Amino acid sequence: MAMAPEYGAFVSKFVLEPPSPSPSLPLAGLTFAVKDIFDIEGHVTGFGNPDWARTHEPASSTAPAVLNVLKAGATCVGKTVMDEMAYSLTGDNKHYGTPRNPCAPDYVPGGSSSGSAVAVGAMLVDFSLGSDTGGSVRVPASNCGILGFRPSHNAISTVGVIPMAQSLDTVGWFAREPSILKQVGRVLLELPEADPNRPSQIIIPTDCFQLLNIPSERLTQALVRSVEKLFGGAIIKHAVLGDYIRDSVPALSSFLCQINEDQVDSIPSLAALSSARQLLQRYEFKNHHEDWVSAVKPDLDPIISERVRQALELTEENIDICWISVSLQSPRFLGLRQSYKQMHPLWTSPLKRHSICFPLLVYQNSVR
Repeated sequence: MAMAPEYGAFVSKFVLEPPSPSPSLPLAGLTFAVKDIFDIEGHVTGFGNPDWARTHEPASSTAPAVLNVLKAGATCVGKTVMDEMAYSLTGDNKHYGTPRNPCAPDYVPGGSSSGSAVAVGAMLVDFSLGSDTGGSVRVPASNCGILGFRPSHNAISTVGVIPMAQSLDTVGWFAREPSILKQVGRVLLELPEADPNRPSQIIIPTDCFQLLNIPSERLTQALVRSVEKLFGGAIIKHAVLGDYIRDSVPALSSFLCQINEDQVDSIPSLAALSSARQLLQRYEFKNHHEDWVSAVKPDLDPIISERVRQALELTEENIDICWISVSLQSPRFLGLRQSYKQMHPLWTSPLKRHSICFPLLVYQNSVR
């Protein structure tokens, strides 16, 4: 399929105005696009595949996340291209075309929220909405050189968002400007206008940053200087995240035995956690979509088709252990008595074809 205009970011264009426009609203005058995984009343939610769109009726209601930014004064200008069934991180789509990376045209945009990231990076909209199950906001944000935010799981309603794996699915968003990223976040997370409390700790996982392809000191020193300027240096803590997970989650031992501990570009306990997460993702994808795939036999990209086949052939073996990966997304994992909305993962990574995003967790409440 030929590349559509406007960097191939959109699968459909339309204008959806805020229900009660006012210049005093927090997002007044801003435009946004929506990944084609969100329901918008009267529009078919395509899930990145024309067979899905063909076999589903237009949505009868609009996803709450979309409604919230509309009510805050923003105008929606269309739905964006995504990887088929959200089952890839590259941004390729054989049916609608691969959106062109405005930051690095010779590289993939990253997925599965590819069009949403490209629309922002190409300055077609002020911000956009995406979803993130295993990196689908963080990776395209990194690849396209923009800002992307994946909040904690369940911080934002996923009602009206086609599930990929509900224990991991999270609504996220993109922007070019930090001020817009912050303002959209306040709306989606329903945060007060007042500045949040000072963080009690900022924990830098040193082992994760050491995997970067640039000297880790360059990045961590910049972070430390910024934190010291804003909050002072007393709240900065360094931790070896891999050791913490290994010691805190013994149930991962069954996955650790499959990991090559001599591999220099991985952290064994995090690799084991990734294996558990992947297994859980396949299991939940199968529960949601097996009947449709079996009945429709959709035309899928060969890579996506193979992933779907692996998911459909999965048994329930080790699934109970995989729920560990869900608990790790909760503040309870780190002994924090706080809400999901108070735990903000910040992400940074180099721009490359297959980006790796490493977490820097900011805790706003005291650890008890």
